[in-house]
Amino acid sequence: MTNTIFKIPEVRNEPVLSYMPGSKERQEVKDEIARLKSIKKDIYMVIDGERIVTRTKKSIHPPHELRHTLGYYYKGNKDHVKAAIDASLRAKASWENMPWQERAAIFLRAADLIAGPYRAQTNAMTMLGQSKNIFQSEIDAVCEFCDFLRFNVKFLTEIYSTQPESSPLIWNRMEYRALEGFVFALTPFNFTSIAGNLPCAPALLGNTVVWKAAETQIYSASLIMQILEEAGLPKGVINLVFVDGSVAGEVIFNHREFAGLHFTGSTGVFRNIWQTIGNNLSKYRSFPRLVGETGGKDFVIAHNSSDAKVVATALSRGAFEFQGQKCSAASRAYIPKSMWPEVKKFLGEDLKAMKMGSPEKFTNFINAVIDEKSFDKIAKYIDHAKKSENASIVFGGRYDKTEGFFIEPTVILAKSADYQSMVEEIFGPVLTIYVYADAKFDETLDLVDSNPYALTGALFANDRNIIEYASRRLKNAAGNYYINDKPTGAVVGQQPFGGARASGTNDKAGSVLNLYRWVSPRTIKENFVPPTDFRYPFMMEE
Repeated sequence: MTNTIFKIPEVRNEPVLSYMPGSKERQEVKDEIARLKSIKKDIYMVIDGERIVTRTKKSIHPPHELRHTLGYYYKGNKDHVKAAIDASLRAKASWENMPWQERAAIFLRAADLIAGPYRAQTNAMTMLGQSKNIFQSEIDAVCEFCDFLRFNVKFLTEIYSTQPESSPLIWNRMEYRALEGFVFALTPFNFTSIAGNLPCAPALLGNTVVWKAAETQIYSASLIMQILEEAGLPKGVINLVFVDGSVAGEVIFNHREFAGLHFTGSTGVFRNIWQTIGNNLSKYRSFPRLVGETGGKDFVIAHNSSDAKVVATALSRGAFEFQGQKCSAASRAYIPKSMWPEVKKFLGEDLKAMKMGSPEKFTNFINAVIDEKSFDKIAKYIDHAKKSENASIVFGGRYDKTEGFFIEPTVILAKSADYQSMVEEIFGPVLTIYVYADAKFDETLDLVDSNPYALTGALFANDRNIIEYASRRLKNAAGNYYINDKPTGAVVGQQPFGGARASGTNDKAGSVLNLYRWVSPRTIKENFVPPTDFRYPFMMEE
């Protein structure tokens, strides 16, 4: 055991590479895509460090090229979930008692592996499995994931170094224990970085984890697990299972040692989970920690003092990058009547210039949505707008799933602020715009704030009085609030991410606040000179 207090390497955000034509990194990704498409990869659950083969084998296809098979994964059942829990509990004692710097070294090394020798493969597997263009993959699967891993180590040192004051003859200390039991990480398809961070953040603090990846993200999830193992993660610390959510929930939420949930997904699913856990509280050793980032109906509101071109660019990027499949994507916009003709013109020019197709062709801005279920849901919203008397399609509106799940960037103009696509989460490349009378800016702020979601939002204005006033009025409308910028693209360490209301518990991934949820502090008071008389001075005779 060492008695050294270590200083961690300086932590900075991972630089985003350009992938310009002729660049080394561009060619490396293209070569890796070609290599991956030339093979069919077998993907296994990992329980207690072992690869698990089952009788149920399912194929994986790129959302943009359905005829191609990337590989196969082995699907599990409730027995595999039980085995994963058992493995995590067996690994717990040695893992949580491992010196913090040894745990930290694993995740710091994983970040360097992702940023270095695995950069091209990390990008290529995300591009193929989730239909992300190279830029969206680079900022997510590589840079943000590296940032999570490195900044979490920095935040860990901040937590561990936060200690109470001591009085004369007394030494007060604070010990930050892991939670008592195991943590369940339930991860989404849309961000490889989030899929990695949800199990890794609790693990860094000494917790052991059962990780259920989304079925549509299994391809890149398998690489995360491979990299963590190469970085030195002991067996049983993170156990990766491929099962249906109901199967995992039936076992996990009835287990005495269930200690916490790290979740990103839909509001409805999170509410159901919360209710199930609430009904089962008497079964658990402790009150479980529930951390959830859920849905969003993210807004853009423009004041007539803003710049129409700036607003249009923010809508083009904020609504349609990664096909609008971001929890933070701009989904509803409020544009003043005086600005609408200009915003419409610039937005139309942007959409006309956007190319749609496979992410393997780097000139394509728009790729496929994740699967047929999502495709069909989004198409219904578009069809409804085509037939509605309260809305009209301004741009886009076409879709096709013959070769892949392709939906044009679609802009709906709503005649009323409560039109269906103006208030409901769609999670696709659909932006709904409501044009308001310039004089009704104040009333429009009420409309913005009335939505049940409160994840991200953006205000566009150049008048400082308006910026101050609107920001105050919209204080609770978004957990991540942007002024003259699109409501997407939060950076770890710079804009901690999370929202409230129907958008989650606002525990701010990418900050120290999230990591505090995965520790259970113990206060230790040591008396160096214990008293030997029960009497206090106030008891003395006059």
